[in-house]
Amino acid sequence: MTFHDLSLIQPLLTAIERVGYTHPTPIQAKAIPPILNGQDLMGCAQTGTGKTAAFAIPILQRLTLKSRPEGKRKIRTLILTPTRELAIQIEENIQAYGKDLDHRHAVIFGGVNQHSQVQQIKNGI
Repeated sequence: MTFHDLSLIQPLLTAIERVGYTHPTPIQAKAIPPILNGQDLMGCAQTGTGKTAAFAIPILQRLTLKSRPEGKRKIRTLILTPTRELAIQIEENIQAYGKDLDHRHAVIFGGVNQHSQVQQIKNGI
């Protein structure tokens, strides 16, 4: 199986190639299709198996293909993580996968000055 077999849009395929992925890992091959179809999914895999790509890539595709509501930008996806480090890692991956897409994203966590984070949310990220 290749990423092309997963019916991903070209900007995501380009990003996947740019980050050096050649074939989906087992968790990606199993998770991407149901998420693309709008199904909920709970997956479990070891560290380093591509779990972030398994959920981030189809989320980005769904956001790209779904029209945005008119007016002020609103938050359309929220990803919760147990640690600040994981939140930053996921944000970096989303930035890499979505480089050629017109999406804004932000990582928000506690323990720091919240002013800029609050402003990002008020401005629609």
